[in-house]
Amino acid sequence: METQVRKPQDVFRNPQRLIVPLFQRPYVWNEENQWEPLWDDLVRVATRLLEHPGLRPQPHFMGAVVLQQTPTAIGHLAEWTIIDGQQRLTTLQLLLDALHAELVGVGAHQAAKRIEDLIQNGEAYRTKDEDRFKVWPTNRDRPAFNAVMAAPPPVDHDATGHKGARMVEAHRFFSNQARKWIAGSPADPITRANAIETAVRELLQMVVIDLGPDENAQEIFETLNARGAQLTAADLIKNFVFQRLQEAQADVEAAYRESWVDFETGFWEQEISIGRIRQARSSSFLNHWLVARTGEEVLARDVFKRFKTFADSEPRVPMSEIIRQVCRAAAVYRAFVTSASNHDGKTDRQGLFAYRTSVLESEVIKPLVLHLLDPERPVVAAPQLTKAFAVLESWMVRRMLVRATTKNYNQIIPELIKKLPDSARDRAGDVLESLLATQTSASGYWPDDDELTTELRTLPIYRRIGRGRLRMVLEAIEDHLRGWVGEKTGLGGQRVPRASYTIEHVMPRKWATHWPGAKGARAEAEREAEIHTLGNLTLLTSRLNPKLSNAPWLGRQGKRALLHKHDVLHLNKRLLDGAPQQWNEDAIRKRNAEIIEAILEIWPVPKGHKAVVALPNKSTHRKVDVADLISAGLLSAGMPLVPRTKQHANKVATLLSTGQIEVGGAVFDSPSAAAKAIKGRAVPGWWFFLVSESPRRSLQEVRRSYMENLGIDAEDENGDPEDDES
Repeated sequence: METQVRKPQDVFRNPQRLIVPLFQRPYVWNEENQWEPLWDDLVRVATRLLEHPGLRPQPHFMGAVVLQQTPTAIGHLAEWTIIDGQQRLTTLQLLLDALHAELVGVGAHQAAKRIEDLIQNGEAYRTKDEDRFKVWPTNRDRPAFNAVMAAPPPVDHDATGHKGARMVEAHRFFSNQARKWIAGSPADPITRANAIETAVRELLQMVVIDLGPDENAQEIFETLNARGAQLTAADLIKNFVFQRLQEAQADVEAAYRESWVDFETGFWEQEISIGRIRQARSSSFLNHWLVARTGEEVLARDVFKRFKTFADSEPRVPMSEIIRQVCRAAAVYRAFVTSASNHDGKTDRQGLFAYRTSVLESEVIKPLVLHLLDPERPVVAAPQLTKAFAVLESWMVRRMLVRATTKNYNQIIPELIKKLPDSARDRAGDVLESLLATQTSASGYWPDDDELTTELRTLPIYRRIGRGRLRMVLEAIEDHLRGWVGEKTGLGGQRVPRASYTIEHVMPRKWATHWPGAKGARAEAEREAEIHTLGNLTLLTSRLNPKLSNAPWLGRQGKRALLHKHDVLHLNKRLLDGAPQQWNEDAIRKRNAEIIEAILEIWPVPKGHKAVVALPNKSTHRKVDVADLISAGLLSAGMPLVPRTKQHANKVATLLSTGQIEVGGAVFDSPSAAAKAIKGRAVPGWWFFLVSESPRRSLQEVRRSYMENLGIDAEDENGDPEDDES
């Protein structure tokens, strides 16, 4: 066994075939989770090469692959089996081939030739057609791979015959990104082409483990992937800190008791999610602290390295003081996180901000919070701190409601921190308001009143926004109706309890029996469109029995009487006062307009604010399947999927690495197909399967959260029935 750090040119330049075994899973990487981060890393390296040509370039590490040599006859191509790393190697080939086509397109012929040697074996080494390819994927992926890799430049991806296949879409993505980057500025296209070509060929690195033909590949694979506990960033930093303290002859035991022992308690060791990455809260905090102190983006994998650089750049500050500063910031962080879990009515503006941003699942905002509350910096006065939280919350909630992407927040937040120096802390809220109002990118702009109103007027929000986020919006509206407007305290002095109410459709989803008025296909379609808008939703202290929930509007057992009986909220009082006789489409639209006006007041923008941004087409739908969620690390192969209905609870399904679902030995391509096999009739599979029972979380909730965070617009699969729990 040989282990070496290699560049792509070292891995691919020799005549060879790297073969993916048939038993391995198909290609599952996608744009949001792998292609785009890889391209961003590559651009970061190429940009450094352009901007600092005289400096020694810093490579980017891509991970590890395991290859095993396969005996071949003399005169034939050398063959290696890919034991681990097929997704990475296949993606590199698609990237290299896409870049090659773009280099040819701009006339960078020498750079193109250098890339060509990495994606094709010379004709002299070929005995069959597929010998041209350096990587040969598993059976399922070969047609699409063959088609796109063999297509002459410029590649017409739609003409490959495999439009929509992941490999074709990966090639299309890298082609588009390479074309735009090469045409950018500064520098001419040839210079930029050479920079990106050099970066991908020489400045990406992998650890390559080469196994001989007789070595036990499975044992090594299991050792690499399943044995041992990987050190976290917090573990590495701890070792570094106390080694430095020991070298300085400090009292290490006392420093540990005073400044570090708390990091080894349950609060800090709990795993949390940041995008697709799960890590210990202590590591996440240290990441946030570094961003807050430096105003620079710090990737999760670089936390330890950046901490060392930070410590070495502060030679006048001893390690004992740095660790005390970390400890003081940790207390601020813990208080902020803890305040988010206070769900009764009593809270201050900071606690409310903490709760609402936690519902938005926006860990990335915490560096800015740490910066604003940094005990080592001048104190931000209460009015400006309150304003800072208010404008940040408005920016985040409005973007959530128009379903704008959050994927570049990790770049925007450090920019905001950098533009908020100590000299501006006395006007921190004003500065942040100005910075957010002038954002012009699709990933950072602040939606104005017109866009938000237009979006919410017809948005089927119940199907497009997660339950927790939707409930948070309705809670805020209830607070508003109670008199909590801006800094004004509500008349009763009490906010609505948080995270405890259920969302109820006023006109039920099963309206056909008791709710007349929609006659004809057009009228029915109009009603279906209105049912899931904000105007038809309210909060209740407890969920109504489905039969009562579907009752007619009027009568002793009607929906109106039931809402009155369960009414403890101003939301319901206003609703009932406005509809004494009937609840129909006109009533829904009228209430929707009133709710939109309330939202504009709860989360305002600066007076006269107009967003100046080239908006993406949010109506574009993209299919999100189970394989995407596996690729994102939100689901894992082998995990059980439990039916939510009680009589089927013993028919647990198993998630396969391909994204398929196994039930009783049979394999199904979609959650709905698997659910139908269990239930005996058609049922929404994303809703039907639970990924956890305590807390109760469905496949649909995981999928919806994934789409919300990335700004993807996709319909839920037939909704989620209310009355099918038995």
